[in-house]
Amino acid sequence: MSMPIFPCQQCGLCCQHVHLVAETQFLNRGDGTCRHYDAASKLCSIYAERPDICRVGLQYTVRYARLYTWDEYVVLNLQVCASLQKQARME
Repeated sequence: MSMPIFPCQQCGLCCQHVHLVAETQFLNRGDGTCRHYDAASKLCSIYAERPDICRVGLQYTVRYARLYTWDEYVVLNLQVCASLQKQARME
């Protein structure tokens, strides 16, 4: 049984705020944005080979499955998405 796919809107905002999370700071190109983020397409330029920290499903399995159900984990992630979108006035 495979895990459902995270409902990403591909807005790119999480990729533009890697400086906010200790685990993703190594991706910061110097302005808070991931060095692999392509602003024109709003996509990851290395998506198929992206770091494990950028893989929502993997992070759930490895770090959060003992704490939350998949649905709870998705809700928490979507709350962060909504917060970033509100900050960017994308609501």
